[in-house]
Amino acid sequence: MPVGRAACEADLPAVASCLTGAFLQDPLWGAWAFPDRANRAERLGRLMGFWARAAMHRPWVRMTDDATSVAVWIPPGLPELSDDQEAGFEALVAELFAVRAPELMALFERFEQHHPSEVPHYYLSLWATRPEHAGRGLGTSLINDNLARIDAEAMPAYLESTNPANLPRYEALGFRARSQFGPAGGPVITTMWRPAQASS
Repeated sequence: MPVGRAACEADLPAVASCLTGAFLQDPLWGAWAFPDRANRAERLGRLMGFWARAAMHRPWVRMTDDATSVAVWIPPGLPELSDDQEAGFEALVAELFAVRAPELMALFERFEQHHPSEVPHYYLSLWATRPEHAGRGLGTSLINDNLARIDAEAMPAYLESTNPANLPRYEALGFRARSQFGPAGGPVITTMWRPAQASS
């Protein structure tokens, strides 16, 4: 039986809440991006909500029925953001980060530079499980279902890990480290690639 379903517009608050809760303690999107604990959840929530909304029109924002676990995928050949969304994103970054906005935009440019462009692939932009449900295998079940669909298309997959603690989980799924980068003096970001698998 399939695990989870495609999220719809009505699911956006629950999807954004799951992503926010999971990334609050992330080395990059938690303390580095939003060092002020007092407003971290609110600001991170706006950032995650924007990314989730931008991908929602595709059937590849996958979630368990109650959004306990969420995976945001960008299908092959499609941009992560449209031109209009890019403009909205720059405005949001300026609002959220103020004087640090140029630093964040430079980091996003580095994400783009490291993103492979030669081979069509599925891009796992975000993967999260609500912290209170972590360790139960819910997120792994969801991602395995997603990867089975991708394998049926004989497509590779790509992601960026912003938390070194997650690298073994990705390796167990067949991803392998590709490159590393990060902001000066900040967390290390590891790009990972999963070759196309022969469907069984």
